Amino acid sequence: MIVVGGGAAGLSLAHRLVLTGSHPVTLIEPPDGPPRPPERTWCFWDRDTGDLREAIGASWSRLRVRGPDGGEVTVDPAPLRYHMLRSARFERLVHARLAGSRTARVVRATAHTVRDVAGGAEVRCAAPDGRELTLCARLVFDSRPLPALPPARTLLLQHFRGWFVRTAGDRFDPRVADLMDFRVPQPRHGLAFGYVLPLAPDRALVEYTEFSRTPLTTAGYEAALGHYGRDVLRLGPFTVEAAEQGVIPMTDARFPRRSGPAVFRIGTAGGATRPATGYTFAAVQRQSRAIAAALRDGRATVPAPHRRRALAMDAVLLRALDTGRIDGPAFFTGLFRHTPAERLLRFLDGATTPWEEWGIGARTPVVPMLRTALELPFLPRRARPAAGTAPRHRERPS
Repeated sequence: MIVVGGGAAGLSLAHRLVLTGSHPVTLIEPPDGPPRPPERTWCFWDRDTGDLREAIGASWSRLRVRGPDGGEVTVDPAPLRYHMLRSARFERLVHARLAGSRTARVVRATAHTVRDVAGGAEVRCAAPDGRELTLCARLVFDSRPLPALPPARTLLLQHFRGWFVRTAGDRFDPRVADLMDFRVPQPRHGLAFGYVLPLAPDRALVEYTEFSRTPLTTAGYEAALGHYGRDVLRLGPFTVEAAEQGVIPMTDARFPRRSGPAVFRIGTAGGATRPATGYTFAAVQRQSRAIAAALRDGRATVPAPHRRRALAMDAVLLRALDTGRIDGPAFFTGLFRHTPAERLLRFLDGATTPWEEWGIGARTPVVPMLRTALELPFLPRRARPAAGTAPRHRERPS
């Protein structure tokens, strides 16, 4: 088996294939330099960290959402916890496990072409010294970003910039993660919020995020973050130790999971990003475990990362946000205020029953959501350019 790409999806699948031990695996990663993406932050919630425990950098048992008026909703989603890991630490963990396997290897090269050939598939790539390499396998799992997004009825972008800050005094509560803080100026179209993951009383990841049609310039994010840190959080003197920035599609496009008889798409390219939230990492873990189990049992398949019912609900929400029929800050604040936290997180993971989903839906703006649901089947799907996307830590994250 060949896995193309060293992001969350590629690393996760290679890791699972090694754990099952049923097939040799080659992981093709970009070499150091410009082709290699910068370090990223990934988050997810679960009952336990399982075999990823060594990669977890921080976790929280309490989550908070703040409305535009400053009203707080703080919840405890027990038995779930919210976990954060950094891509470099996750990569070291996976590479160590690959190095300990006799059936795994890592090839540092830039993949150019993945295509079906007689008896399987081949990957043509360039080594760091310029040599052209051709690698063949019975199956290839490709996690590289798509050159263009599939046709969609709705496309919003979740775009963000975050600072890892250190303050002069204690300004954060390490027990509580702020998922959405709407005490920031709202754009004319879409919504904006702050996001704070405390790492210590004087350290945190502080982020500004928008759901809208167009990303900001770096200067625009910097201005928004400066306002949020100084005027909203009132951090006082602080230093920025690192920064990260990204864009993810929030779309009802249909992502094909197979591009040929022996070539499969995984990760964001295969539809693992949850359209209404941008979270990816947990879906990638589920998908990787399912692929590894199927291959162990002699089946070559990539299961859908999200249920059709969840994707249908996401399509309605995206359209309602895009048309301005619902107030985004009020909608998300209301979800956390009126829904048991553990149930809401399972809902966002697509793990709730139809009865639970009906109860959650009854607490949303019913008329605009119903109007949106009725019009969706009649809207055309249009091709749109790719957003230069990379899965984000909200899994938001891949």
